[in-house]
Amino acid sequence: MRILMRTSIIYSILSVILIAQDKPKSILPGPDRAEGEGPFKRLVIRGATVIDGSGGPPRGPVDIVIEGNRIKSVSGVGYPGVPINEKRRPKAGDYEIDAHGSYVMPGFVDMHAHAGSVSKAPETEYVYKLWLAHGVTTVRGVGLGSLEFSTSEKKRSANNEITAPRIWAYQRPGQGKDWKGGSPYEDPAVARKWVRYAKKKGVDGLKLGAFEPRIMEALIDEAIKNDMGTTAHLAQTGVARMNTIDAARLGLGTQTHYYGLFESMYENHDVQPWPVDMNYSNEQHRFGQVARQWSLVKPNGEKWEALKKELIELDMTMDPTMNIYAAGRDVMMARNADWHDIYTLPSQWDFYTPNRIAHGSYWFDWTTHDEIAWKKFYQVWMQFLYEYKNAGGRVTTGSDSGFIYKLYGFGFIEELELLQEAGFHPLEVIRAATLHGAETLHKPLGTPVEFGMVKPGLLADLVIVDENPLANFKVLYGTGAIKINKNNEVTRVGGVKYTIKDGIVYDAKQLLKDVENMVKKAKRRDGELKKY
Repeated sequence: MRILMRTSIIYSILSVILIAQDKPKSILPGPDRAEGEGPFKRLVIRGATVIDGSGGPPRGPVDIVIEGNRIKSVSGVGYPGVPINEKRRPKAGDYEIDAHGSYVMPGFVDMHAHAGSVSKAPETEYVYKLWLAHGVTTVRGVGLGSLEFSTSEKKRSANNEITAPRIWAYQRPGQGKDWKGGSPYEDPAVARKWVRYAKKKGVDGLKLGAFEPRIMEALIDEAIKNDMGTTAHLAQTGVARMNTIDAARLGLGTQTHYYGLFESMYENHDVQPWPVDMNYSNEQHRFGQVARQWSLVKPNGEKWEALKKELIELDMTMDPTMNIYAAGRDVMMARNADWHDIYTLPSQWDFYTPNRIAHGSYWFDWTTHDEIAWKKFYQVWMQFLYEYKNAGGRVTTGSDSGFIYKLYGFGFIEELELLQEAGFHPLEVIRAATLHGAETLHKPLGTPVEFGMVKPGLLADLVIVDENPLANFKVLYGTGAIKINKNNEVTRVGGVKYTIKDGIVYDAKQLLKDVENMVKKAKRRDGELKKY
């Protein structure tokens, strides 16, 4: 017995050593690009039905001509149900895609992206390929990683040196290995100095918290002066002094999540009435209690309507990222999603499981009471977003995947479904996921959008899928949608077929296969270690 125990201890120690040796010290940048064909001198997509991202109805058949990385023309070549007049079609291309019966949309814009971490997904190739496989051609990193990592990957993606979406780098104040100017959280002058430093480093915008009013004012004002964007997660620790309307009045460009929104229109409180044993550092308290805000506001009441009106006047964008908290409504469903077994890394899965330390893994004692509170919270939240959109407000799509059972790419498609649940027409959902994201990113620059629509002159960022996404957004998931065929057999349909970024054609199915192989490799490695 003693020999067996000693052997077991030795094997356990060996396992720890092997894991430590195998584990990188930081997330790995994307490898040199080995995927994708193009860009081509002349790429022609034939016979597609196009959903152009503007909110207009689908039309087709059309032929789309791409020269280099720009859309040259979008030409109607006939009418549904009748043969195409070949004489009307654009001349042949160097490369052609037969898209008869397929749908073409602008590439999707994920406005809340992180590139993984050492403890979850240390190889960014895994994350990038999941995004591209789901049609995401642009991400706003908040932050994608460190300032140096984000700006380097941004440049490499812009040059198409890596297989990745185009990257907009938003960073938290104070980041930068060679920043020696002090803490921007304590002194407005230092805050302004850091913004100018970040601009010179190639940062596109700021990821803010609920900072002290004088610090928040300095950061936002200096960002505006330097044509940089701003987005804020107005955390509960500071929201009592900096809620959504406070930040919007200072010029905040985007609110991410819901933090600060409900606090801006409480009926009978100035701060959330937390339980007396509340501890924010206990994430079960933090996330279990925040949903109780649903009962603290009055839909369509005076404060509700005034807030909605003023936020629209201030032109603030809502980036709700509803998918990242959706597990709170039904954790069992999120935990058992179709894609986890094939596409979720074991390290990512370990991060998801209940843990008092891992952020977002707060399922210590999740109850029916908690899930009911989240369901009610979503009803109120969705109502505000729906009315905001109807009144002329801009709503975008973000995922924040890598936490709370939400996986990169898959979480983004769930966001589309949640906007539809909130009442958005599918065409409004597509617009939120394309044009509205592009508008939000370009607004600080004061320039016209470069992507976000299928229009001549714009960048060739496109998504091609064989099924109609307006009829069922589930066809955009990498796992597709379940149907029964003519033989009464269960089958899966859909999944993005091609993602085109900057005129380069990526086989989305092959990208998913690459991810599947990465997961299999990780599972084999972990399985071998577990033998010890």
